[in-house]
Amino acid sequence: MESINYHDLNPIQRGLLFAAAEVMEKAYNPYSKFSVGAAIRTKSGDIILGANVENASYGCTICAERSALVSANALGHKEYESIAVIAKPEKGVTEEITGPCGICRQMILEAAHVSNIDIEIIMSTTDMKRIIIAKISELLPFSFGPNNLK
Repeated sequence: MESINYHDLNPIQRGLLFAAAEVMEKAYNPYSKFSVGAAIRTKSGDIILGANVENASYGCTICAERSALVSANALGHKEYESIAVIAKPEKGVTEEITGPCGICRQMILEAAHVSNIDIEIIMSTTDMKRIIIAKISELLPFSFGPNNLK
């Protein structure tokens, strides 16, 4: 896991982060007022977007990362290289980096097993002044995945 300056991101990482920031504005969050955007880069180079979508029946809510993964799967993508995640409260900017929740980490891990790629996760504050890049194996150590079922 590394803390990185925005200017040290490569063009692909920057583009992914900006795509996540753009889709973050489309979040449906009438309850938490907390917007999250995610952008996945597939192995073929396609960018698939997702935003959080809340529901009055809270169990129906879906995070941005899972929204992007489900969309990517529906479009026929099965191999992913990286995912960018960015968030913002209703007013202001995040002061801390927003990382994927536990359920999202589990789904990203499953995608990593299918892809046979330790997926890179780019996490940023709203203003992109603080950025951390980690592999899913770092965010979910001692994980339970498909290999445990063999």
